[in-house]
Amino acid sequence: MFSRFLDFVERAGNKLPHPFMLFVYLALGIIGISWIISFFNVSFEHPETGEMEQIQSMVSAEGIEYIISSMLDNFTGFAPLGLVLVMMFGIGLAQKVGLIETFMKKTILNAPKSLVTYAVIATGIIGNLASDAAFVIVPPLAAMVFYALGRHPLAGIAAGFAGVGAGFTANVIITGTDALLAGISTEVASNVSSEAFVTPVDNWYFMLFSVLMLMFIGTWITEKIIEPRLGKYDPSLGEADVKDQKLEEITPEKNRGLRNAGIAGLVYLALVSLLIVPGNAILRGEDGEIVPSPFLENIVPIILFFFIVVAISYGLTVKAIERTRDIPEYMADAMKDMSGYIVLIFAASQFIAYFEWTNLGAFIAVSGAETLTNINFTGLPVIVAFILLAALLNMFIFSGSAQWVLMAPIFIPMFMALQYDPAFVQLAYRIADSSTNIITPLNPYVPMVLAFMKRYDKSAGFGTLFAIMLPYSLIFLTVWILILVVWTMIGLPIGPGVGMNL
Repeated sequence: MFSRFLDFVERAGNKLPHPFMLFVYLALGIIGISWIISFFNVSFEHPETGEMEQIQSMVSAEGIEYIISSMLDNFTGFAPLGLVLVMMFGIGLAQKVGLIETFMKKTILNAPKSLVTYAVIATGIIGNLASDAAFVIVPPLAAMVFYALGRHPLAGIAAGFAGVGAGFTANVIITGTDALLAGISTEVASNVSSEAFVTPVDNWYFMLFSVLMLMFIGTWITEKIIEPRLGKYDPSLGEADVKDQKLEEITPEKNRGLRNAGIAGLVYLALVSLLIVPGNAILRGEDGEIVPSPFLENIVPIILFFFIVVAISYGLTVKAIERTRDIPEYMADAMKDMSGYIVLIFAASQFIAYFEWTNLGAFIAVSGAETLTNINFTGLPVIVAFILLAALLNMFIFSGSAQWVLMAPIFIPMFMALQYDPAFVQLAYRIADSSTNIITPLNPYVPMVLAFMKRYDKSAGFGTLFAIMLPYSLIFLTVWILILVVWTMIGLPIGPGVGMNL
């Protein structure tokens, strides 16, 4: 039954156009829908101003002028664009000089035998700093470690893939994902309320706790469900060279690089703390508060400089950086990896701008909020329903940012009308998006992980992979939802000064 469902998802998802073209078609759809609805003089009361608004047609003199005149501003003014590109200067530099890869390998290889599974999952989660690199490094490395310890290598691959994929949105520090999603949320929420703003740290408390939850739950799934199901590994099932594989030790030079990067990072954090901790510190608010404050408002540049400092320290030690010109060249190389994202954002920014200009977004939000209120479907049940819907859609749209661009213009205004903080809505989406990453056939890394599996079991297929990963996905999603419900009922903040309600 589930296999047939996955086959359907794969067929349906493969028929979807490229995300860029998807947003082009959606933008054209907004133009057509606004033109049709404008004939019916549909009006509604704007939730912020209290004034009556009408659906504006884009097939009009004003609409056509807006399409032409706003195109560049829609793109260059799109909040996530600058945030993500700036973050990638630092993270990309750390990745290109080899710091993140070495850190991931060091963490797994040096873990005590009893803590190897924890280390694999934690490294996968934290490794999402390196985005694609984590998918390439962690699962095969985990398989080799498990095999060397006499454990089933497919269980290692499963644990690594679960950490990287299902834990993609969680981390102990602020990442590019935080900046990207917060930018999209702010772009949408600011159209509902001019004061609405979502910062990259608004989900940090919850996501920090999520790292621990995923580590313990993921380890339990691996050792109590996956390994017993796989049984004892038979090396004859794998490729001929499986027995001869060896774990590459971290070189002394790279170990020194990690040490120097750690020292440099601690010195940097100590200096930054001097700008935050004292009561009259310059990064505190006007009355000495942390929330809000210049520190939180400028968290992206602070994190950028942290990654630049540790990356340069590591790069100089291992001689990956020998000249000053190497630094901008590594950054430029990292930006090449972002070219697809930049192209996608051009189309996505037009779609969101059209959606807001026509007032379709506000109309759907107001109508949807009124309907939910009238049927008394509010509170946590509607948030849980939203998570399940997003998890289902993630089976068809793998890109987390692309899916959020589609969902945010509808659900953020709707939930804001019900007095939910946009950062809380974003958090609910992140739970759904992460949990099902590892079981959607549209995940571009699924074939690669399957290739890793075939190295150890030549008969392994997609069915094997999804059967192994399904427990992680379902249990992570269930536990995450339960934690969110309890977290909210207790009234804990999900980030600095941020809770469930506005």
